[in-house]
Amino acid sequence: MTPRLNLRCADCGIRHRAVCARCDEAELARLEEVKFYRSYEAGQKIVWAGDELSFVGSVVSGIATMSQTLEDGRVQMVGLLLPSDFIGRPGRDIAPYDVAAASDVTLCCFRRAPFERLLAEMPHVAGRLLEMTLDELDAAREWMMVLGRKTARERIASLLVSVARREASFDMVPRSHDLRLDLPLTREAMSEYLGLTIETVSRQISQLGREGVIALDDRRRILIPDLDRLKRETGDDAILA
Repeated sequence: MTPRLNLRCADCGIRHRAVCARCDEAELARLEEVKFYRSYEAGQKIVWAGDELSFVGSVVSGIATMSQTLEDGRVQMVGLLLPSDFIGRPGRDIAPYDVAAASDVTLCCFRRAPFERLLAEMPHVAGRLLEMTLDELDAAREWMMVLGRKTARERIASLLVSVARREASFDMVPRSHDLRLDLPLTREAMSEYLGLTIETVSRQISQLGREGVIALDDRRRILIPDLDRLKRETGDDAILA
């Protein structure tokens, strides 16, 4: 685990999207008193499925993966956690999934039991957490459609659009052109998440690059010249809204 940082809520890059987004000054002051940071290196396990979950928190930076191991040892990735996403569920003391750092990750954490008590006293936090949970449910349903009906090319485009839109939302002036992504997922991780082979992922990404839909700085850094053009590759008209 890397050294912890000390960041004021007012200076936090995820402040306007995280569970504290609707907090007033008094509520932020209370959260400041009880929060703490944890940092993890790429590949490090954050939570083990079946273990007691002693803390909850928001991803401040980096990307984490959620996965489940089957009885025969096969591993299925079931979700990605991007900046501002919340780890843990109040009222649930056992972790249902493994959570691992796909890149270097920093979390803003709260001890679970004290945080649960705060929810009863801070309706702005409780309301925002409910909203985020419902958004996560909608996203999971949409992803079922991605995996069940879309082609390999459309799946990869959908993943890139999902990450790009989240990155763009953190800009003070959101951009739709010349977006640069540091995608901290290996080709293997992408194949697990998308239900594809590594060869298919590599081939489709290369094809998107040759056609100018994306540009590859290296294996992880991607330039999106025109986000709307990439959205059209997802095969989903609704995502253009």
